Amino acid sequence: MENKKKSRYAEAGVDIDRGNDFVKNIKPLVSATFTRGVLTDIGGFGGLFALGQDRFKDPVLVSSTDGVGTKLAVAQLCGKHDTIGIDLVAMCVNDVVVSGAKPLFFLDYFSIGKLDNDLAVDVVKGIAEGCRISKCSLIGGETAEMPGLYNEGEYDLAGFVVGIAERDDIIDGTDIRVGHKIIGLASSGVHSNGYSLARKIFFEEHGFGVDTHLDELGCTVGEELLKPTRIYVEPLLNVIKNFKIHGLVHITGGGFFDNIPRILPPGCQARIESGSWAIPPVFNYMCTKGEVSPEEMFRTFNCGIGMVAFVDADQADDICFQLAALGETSFVIGEVIARKEDEPEVAIDCEANF
Repeated sequence: MENKKKSRYAEAGVDIDRGNDFVKNIKPLVSATFTRGVLTDIGGFGGLFALGQDRFKDPVLVSSTDGVGTKLAVAQLCGKHDTIGIDLVAMCVNDVVVSGAKPLFFLDYFSIGKLDNDLAVDVVKGIAEGCRISKCSLIGGETAEMPGLYNEGEYDLAGFVVGIAERDDIIDGTDIRVGHKIIGLASSGVHSNGYSLARKIFFEEHGFGVDTHLDELGCTVGEELLKPTRIYVEPLLNVIKNFKIHGLVHITGGGFFDNIPRILPPGCQARIESGSWAIPPVFNYMCTKGEVSPEEMFRTFNCGIGMVAFVDADQADDICFQLAALGETSFVIGEVIARKEDEPEVAIDCEANF
């Protein structure tokens, strides 16, 4: 029998059959994330999701999109791709939960020069795990082969999430007042921001490889930098059921100084107490060995605090107790004080913390 002629499209670098095989391989991973609102399987032109409006009086949809930045380069250096999808989901769902919203469904965009099925399935495994942790359905995505745009082994990711909240229960920071306490939820590490600087310090300036073991970190550089971003959705949604949370802040790019002011009302200053939590070793290492000023550390990295909550002073300890019962490490890291017009919105004695 005459051999089937190879398609010109495949010769150009895009193999449709390989893409179809990939979709078949990830179907079990994706369907395992489905919640009762999902109406369609993957493979269609759009994902359908029923809101179940009978559960809400005045539902509001909350959406977010994000990526994982140059943390992708670390995953590619390590040849480890099964956790970067957790980061992708985390960066999106942590952004919607600060409004008090429950994530409903997630979509991803995965682009690569030539589709490597094993690599791509590993990426989706991580995305599915992130969706499982946040109880969010992975209902669709796009896989794009783009030969000539990426070098071999390189790829890019973007994520998109839609959540839902009751209008009257939306958390937006407008209730924050002088006297409120500030709770910080511990991060799992660098999370997914500041990696251009982290990579420069570890790989360029010090010449370390991903397999270099550093006693200060207690692991290899690659293991430290690939620790998945912590997902705070379920613990926070549980706390919100029992306590009044006046404001939530996801500490990402811009650190404390750029993120906290996004929700502070006029006349309020967030005063962060020195030594109220222990700075994890990776941040101390970058500060000292990378010669990064403590102030820049707090503007670039999360410095060990991935989420911040503003709460009534008499409820702070009880909230920390419930968070501990839910598996979260948290600290009372400061309070809201009155701010004069010429004062900063966030006050931190950066030197004292490092």
